[in-house]
Amino acid sequence: MSLPVMKNYINGEFVESKSSTFGDVWNPALGEKIASVPYGIKEDVDLAVKAAKAAFPEWRQTPPLTRARYLFRLKEAFEESFEDIARTLTTEQGKAIDEARGEVRRMIENVEHATGVTTLMCGYTLEDIAQEIDCYGHRQPMGVFAGIVPFNFPGMVAWWFLPYALVTG
Repeated sequence: MSLPVMKNYINGEFVESKSSTFGDVWNPALGEKIASVPYGIKEDVDLAVKAAKAAFPEWRQTPPLTRARYLFRLKEAFEESFEDIARTLTTEQGKAIDEARGEVRRMIENVEHATGVTTLMCGYTLEDIAQEIDCYGHRQPMGVFAGIVPFNFPGMVAWWFLPYALVTG
C-alpha cells in the first residue's frame, strides 16, 4: 500500500515540495508509518514568502473588523472539525485523545481571543511632552512573519501567534 506524501500549503493550495529528501511520519501509539513528509528546502520557503509578500498589500488594507470576521469563520471551522483535528493530533503525536482535545480547545480559544485584539491596534497621541514637542504612535502591519512550533504541541503553540498576526495585518 502506498503511503500519502504530505504537501506544502502555499497561496491557498497544496503544492509539492521541491525537496528530494523525505522523512517518515509515524503513529507513535501503534508504531506504524502513516505518511511521508518532504524536508523543506530554500525553494519551498522562497515560494511561500513570495506568495505571502504578494498578498500582504491587499491584506494590510483590509479593515481590522473584516480580518476579525475571517477569524470568526476560522473558529467556526475549527469547532466543526474539532474531533477530526483532535484525532489527527492523536494519530501523529501519540497523544491521548483527551489531551489532543484540550489542545484543539486552546487553539479555538486563541483564535477567539484574537478577534478582539483589533481594539489594541489604536495609536496614541501625547501632546506637549516637552515644549513644542508632541509624541504620537501608529501601529501598522509589518509584513510577512514566520513561526517555528515545537513537535509536542503543534496545534496549540502555532495558534498562540498565528491569529494575532492575521488579525493585526
